[in-house]
Amino acid sequence: MSADRVINFEKHGDRVRQRLLAARVKPFLMRRTKEEVAPELPERTVIDKTIRLEGAQAALYESIRTTMDRQVREAIAAKGISASQVAIFEALLRLRQVCCDSGLVKLDAARKVTASAKRARLLALQEDLVAEGRKVLVFSQFVEILRLIERDVAARGWGYAILHGSTKDRDAQVEAFQSGGLPLFLASLKAGGTGLNLTAADTVIVYDPWWNPAAEHQAMDRTHRIGQDKPVFVHRLIAENTVEAAIQRKQAQADALFEGTGRRPLGLTDEDIDALFGAG
Repeated sequence: MSADRVINFEKHGDRVRQRLLAARVKPFLMRRTKEEVAPELPERTVIDKTIRLEGAQAALYESIRTTMDRQVREAIAAKGISASQVAIFEALLRLRQVCCDSGLVKLDAARKVTASAKRARLLALQEDLVAEGRKVLVFSQFVEILRLIERDVAARGWGYAILHGSTKDRDAQVEAFQSGGLPLFLASLKAGGTGLNLTAADTVIVYDPWWNPAAEHQAMDRTHRIGQDKPVFVHRLIAENTVEAAIQRKQAQADALFEGTGRRPLGLTDEDIDALFGAG
């Protein structure tokens, strides 16, 4: 495949080129999908829910985006994109924190922002799911977010279990949820992404999607595994016109090429920097 066609795939998201490239490399890839290993599993449906940042939270995001954009471009101009990975990652982290909740951002300006569009959407979603009698897993990469969600959940009187790196009674938390008495299980992606059997759940909420799909799929697999007898619904909360949405567009290209192969995102380019840190 010629270089101009590869560029077309990267730049324009050309679906035809994606399929052609995937077909070219498929004979060299060895993989077994979950459907092949456990065809008896019920269906899993993934739903992306877009959330618009508004008011003070949107203004804070734009202020930090402008600052991060300048700092990243200065780092790249001085050292090149390959040597600027730390600066890029730190900038992405800061922007993702604003998307999740301004309370994660340790700046004076952020302390004045009390509203969180994503937490509000999560609470509304949980309200509906708990009323329907669903059993729900909520995953986040940020323990601080889990503590904020825990506070919201406790204030509404919903029963819950929680698991993160500091949890000492891991087995007790899992048993409390699996036994049927609690509607919610809050877990950090790192602590709860592997080694758990949570088949009592029928719903998964990924609060802050990232471009490591392997981690997300491991989280989903806590409930969508052998022993599950109910259809599973996965809700991914994505802040609209932000770095989260840009990351998901980038990941879609990686998924098209590396589906089922221990995925990883494609290398960042100058155009990616424009997409990640440019105005939405």
